Amino acid sequence: MRVRPKDPWPRRTVDWLVKNLFSSWFNTLLTLVSLWVIYFTVTRVWRWATETAVWAVIPANFQLFLVGVYPRDQLWRFHVILGVFAVLTALSVAAALNRDFGRKAMRWLVTPWLLFLPGSMFLLWGLPGSETLPHVQTSSWGGLTLTLVLAAVGIAGSLPIGILLALGRRSSLPVISVFSTFFIETVRGTPLVAIIFMAHLMVPIFLPGVTIDRVIRAMIGLTLFTSAYMAENVRGGLQSIPKGQYEAAQALGMSPALTMILVILPQALRSVLPSIVGQFISLFKDTSLVAIIGLMDLLGIARSITANPAWAGLQAETFLFIAIIYWIFCFALSYGSRRLERMLGLERPS
Repeated sequence: MRVRPKDPWPRRTVDWLVKNLFSSWFNTLLTLVSLWVIYFTVTRVWRWATETAVWAVIPANFQLFLVGVYPRDQLWRFHVILGVFAVLTALSVAAALNRDFGRKAMRWLVTPWLLFLPGSMFLLWGLPGSETLPHVQTSSWGGLTLTLVLAAVGIAGSLPIGILLALGRRSSLPVISVFSTFFIETVRGTPLVAIIFMAHLMVPIFLPGVTIDRVIRAMIGLTLFTSAYMAENVRGGLQSIPKGQYEAAQALGMSPALTMILVILPQALRSVLPSIVGQFISLFKDTSLVAIIGLMDLLGIARSITANPAWAGLQAETFLFIAIIYWIFCFALSYGSRRLERMLGLERPS
């Protein structure tokens, strides 16, 4: 049978345009209107960015955006953390792109990534009484560094807590099931702003005589809030597992605990991976709410800069810059999620 050769790419491009954008008079009208709106918006934004905007506010305060008021003589800690993060990211990307050794390399990289967060926290915190690594109060943490720390701690804490809550809600023990359900529904029915305020004001009440830092209280609020939503995502994955998986594990003589850990949970987490990453992205953006309790995260730094009379009237440039930063990190999480889905075979062919 003779195979028909493919048309040249200009012909295929024209066919695609006609089929998708100009297939009828209504689609043609929508296409032309959309092109006009895009042209109008892009030209106005470009003209503002190149002729009207004053971008001097960004380089003048770039260090504030990154680390806040962290002691300048201790910025080497931030550089070390950034270097380690860059190396781990480069190795992870290389492993993801290498089909032959990717999976093996990923296993070796799990431990460094797990140690990266506590190691970074220790380096930023320091040691009380040490001259080489002096203790730095969290009140000096700020900018993008604080935002990333809050997001990383929330992600690392909310996933295991969410898994336990999801299992607890499905438990046959009434006490555990009722407690898990009550916690999940109460937290999901409360705005994050209220949760952050409650963590900020009520944690010291429940722990009298114990001084808890404001950053730690914000971490607790963000972690508890996200864990409730994470529990529902995990529960949805657990409900998607067919009953035959449980029966097969029982036929192999596996205990209920081993069945859940080795058979059910891996499949459940795999099936709800997009929802989990979406929750992580939402958590990263929600960290901006800690500015209401006085923490100088990325948004708090931006607000303090625009309140400075020297930079008055430059709110658009400042907030557009931090919006781009948020978008870069959220896009990186989304792209990493798609790559992981492709490696796990979750992406369906279109």
